[in-house]
Amino acid sequence: MKRMVWIRCLLGAGLGISISTVIAIVVSAMLGDGNYYAVHPQLIQDAGSELTAVVLQTGVSVLYGAAWGGASLIWEREDWSLTRQTLTHLVICSLATFPVAYVMRWMGRDVMGVVSYFAIFLAVYAGVWVFQFSRMKRRIACINRCMQQWGSGAE
Repeated sequence: MKRMVWIRCLLGAGLGISISTVIAIVVSAMLGDGNYYAVHPQLIQDAGSELTAVVLQTGVSVLYGAAWGGASLIWEREDWSLTRQTLTHLVICSLATFPVAYVMRWMGRDVMGVVSYFAIFLAVYAGVWVFQFSRMKRRIACINRCMQQWGSGAE
C-alpha cells in the first residue's frame, strides 16, 4: 500500500506541474495582451524575482499534485462508504489546494477572495464528482446487462 501511495504521489507531482502550467496559459490568454505570465505579478514581487517565483510555483505545484495523486487511492477503499470516501477526499484535497492557491495568488487575499475560491472549488469538485459518479453508474449497468446476458445464454 505504501508503495502505491508513493507511485500515485509521483504521478500526481508531474500532473501538478502540468496543471499550474495550463493555468498560467489560460490566464495569459484571458488577459489577451499577447504576453505569457508564468506566475502572478504579485508573486514575483513577493518572491523577489521572476525566476524565484517560478521555482516556488513549480515546487508548490509538485506538492499539490502529489497530494491529489496520493488522495486518489481513497477511491479504492472498498471498505469505506461512498460518503466517507468523498468527504475524506474533499477534505484532503481542500487542505492541499487552499494554501497553494493562497500562496501562488491564484485567489484574492481577502474575505471575498476566500469565499469565491471555495465556491469555485466546491462547484468544480461537485461537477467532476457527479460526472464520475454518472459514468461509473453507466459502466456498472453495462456490466450487469452483460452478466445477465451471459448468465441467460449459459443455460
